[in-house]
Amino acid sequence: MGLINKIKSNPKIKKFVLWTISPNRRPRPRLWVKWFLNPFLHKKGKDTVIHRRRSRIDVFPWNKFNVGSQTTIEDFTVINNGSGNVIIGNKVRVGIGTVIIGPVTMGNGSGTGQHVFISGFNHGYSDAEKNSSVQPLDLKPVIIEDEAHIGANSVILAGVTIGKRCQIGAGSVVTKSIPPYSVAAGNPAKIIKKYNFETNNWERV
Repeated sequence: MGLINKIKSNPKIKKFVLWTISPNRRPRPRLWVKWFLNPFLHKKGKDTVIHRRRSRIDVFPWNKFNVGSQTTIEDFTVINNGSGNVIIGNKVRVGIGTVIIGPVTMGNGSGTGQHVFISGFNHGYSDAEKNSSVQPLDLKPVIIEDEAHIGANSVILAGVTIGKRCQIGAGSVVTKSIPPYSVAAGNPAKIIKKYNFETNNWERV
């Protein structure tokens, strides 16, 4: 920890170390980080398939990128843990073209359709005299609980929790948390059905 604290406290050393990990203004790790460092720091479960050749798995050593067993991450996916951990559970399917920017957690058996966007932060803009790109990020983790499914072309905004067994309709923009056993759709997404455990039916709200 002493060495890490020394690096963090010295702007010049910190800038150099970050440059060795990622080129300036390009939020992706260098090849040596991908090949020789990340495999020892990040976890990938048994029988998991990550289609890396046609995806951008831009994961850095300072945050977690853990994937459970029997999970599939499809082609053209973008995953970036530069701003927070990306934790993906067991038997998850991440659909083609999905973008996941941490901090994001996906529970066991959850999944996305094609071209879903999930981000656990917003760009800060409190100082109107500065470009938002140089202001601190507003980190708000996204949590997708077990067996929840996100329809194609949906957007999940920072700070949202999607409860267990939820179904999010295609093309939805989810701006607020959705409680477990709900169906939500629209822009902004609204709950349209809930599961009634007494009648064992999905009932309209």
